[in-house]
Order: sequence, then C-alpha cells, then structure tokens
Amino acid sequence: MSIGHTLLGLLESGPRHGYDLKRAFDEKFGHDRPLHYGQVYSTMSRLLKNGLVEVDGIEAGDGPERKRYAITDAGITDVERWLATPEKPEPYLQSTLYTKVVLALLTHRDAADVLDTQRAEHLRSMRILTDRKRSGDLADQLICDHALFHLEADLRWLELATARLDKLKAAMTA
Repeated sequence: MSIGHTLLGLLESGPRHGYDLKRAFDEKFGHDRPLHYGQVYSTMSRLLKNGLVEVDGIEAGDGPERKRYAITDAGITDVERWLATPEKPEPYLQSTLYTKVVLALLTHRDAADVLDTQRAEHLRSMRILTDRKRSGDLADQLICDHALFHLEADLRWLELATARLDKLKAAMTA
C-alpha cells in the first residue's frame, strides 16, 4: 500500500492535522497495521517537499505547533494517476511456504507435517476473518473477503501439494 497516496486521498476531503490523518488512516486502512506517528510526519514532510501538499495553517498547542496540511492540485493529479494505474498481480512464485515444503523434502523431513500445520493456521485465520467480517461494516467486509479468497486459494494449493507429495518427494530426492 502506498501510504503517501492514501494520506493524499484522505486530504481530498479537506485539510487535516497529522494526528487526524493517522486516526483516519487507522480507522479505514490500518485495522491490522496502524501507522506510527513517525510514518505520518515523515510522509507528510516528503509530500510537502514534492509539492503534493501544503501547510494550510499552524496552530499553537500545549506541545509542538500543529501543522494543518492541504492537498495541492499536483497532489490531486498524483492520486488520480495512482488510482488509475493497475496493481501488478503477485504471482507468488517464490513463497515461503513452497520453500518450506521443498526443503522438508530435500532434508528428508515430513513435508506432510509442514502442510498440515500450515492448513491449520490458514483455517484459524479464516475463522478470525469470518468473525471480523460478520461484525464489520461494508468496507471491512470487503477487505475480509479479499483476504479470505487468498486464503482459500492457498488451501487449494495445500491440498494439491499434499496429493502430489509422493511424486514430488521422488522427483526431489532422485
């Protein structure tokens, strides 16, 4: 995820302080991985330097001064370009799970145990996501569906790998 583009998009609704941007980001996108304040301020500094945001006001407070940021026309254009650019699909041709299965076979360990353990972890994650989906709003349901579909694809791969283990072991150790 591009944090900079996401913060720019959040600024399109109006100027905000860094604290407000962090809170909005965490509420909409950071459920599992909230932003650190340092990320927000370093990103805003970079966006300011690149002319994609401007300081809309500075307020004195109990602590340091609070800058209010606003998106510039160049920032809006940058968000529009980012939204229109498709993400490269991830082919997952070098997954850690695949590496573990192959290494288990190469080192004469039980790859079926690796696959069984992973299957159990995937099912556990799917239960958590399904519960979250039931109680979430429409946006949360959408991201949970995305994750669940990926986990389902992984489960199909786990089943296929399990069915092919004997042939794969013979090919690897020959």
